[in-house]
Amino acid sequence: MRLGGVDVIKVDVRIVAATNVDLRRAVEDGRFREDLYYRLNVIAIQLPPLRQRKEDIHALVTHFVDKYAEENGKTVREVTPEALQALLDYDWPGNVRELENVIERGVVLTTEERIGRSLMPDHVRSAPSFHLPHMTVPPEGISLRDVISDFERRIIEATLESTGGVQKEAARLLGLKPTTLNEMIKRHGIPVPRERERRILRDNDESLAKPAPA
Repeated sequence: MRLGGVDVIKVDVRIVAATNVDLRRAVEDGRFREDLYYRLNVIAIQLPPLRQRKEDIHALVTHFVDKYAEENGKTVREVTPEALQALLDYDWPGNVRELENVIERGVVLTTEERIGRSLMPDHVRSAPSFHLPHMTVPPEGISLRDVISDFERRIIEATLESTGGVQKEAARLLGLKPTTLNEMIKRHGIPVPRERERRILRDNDESLAKPAPA
């Protein structure tokens, strides 16, 4: 029935609603109407963020390369393995739309048939590449605090290695204040580049000073 009308008009519609809010919790907290929740909650589809389904990235990249190559009249066929690795290492806070924009940018800018890593935006190229190691808890147990401390140290060392020892850039990549990172470096006893170089030279000198086995 139209507003102000008297005739009933039948319609056949399907409503698709999307949210990143836990609606059940919102209903319990009184922040969302319960009757509306049960009207909407017929078939619920959980779609995890792109960072949790990185196995989809390769297929999405192929689709977007084909799409924007056709739209722009270009012969771009794919991204290089190095560029794909950068895409896999990035966490995609903007999800699929952000990935699509990055690929469209690459297709437009490239002068070759492949999109190289250099055409990835700076924030994508500089994303740290960290992979959690596979671990098995031994029967006697393990100290979670020691594991966390060791992994924290290794992440800091890997980040410093990737930035050439530039602590300010490493702090940015890790989402830390430079002063906080400096405190962590001292706490873990991580040698800064100059100290690391001196230690390597010292170790080399000591190895040269040792007599050769008879």
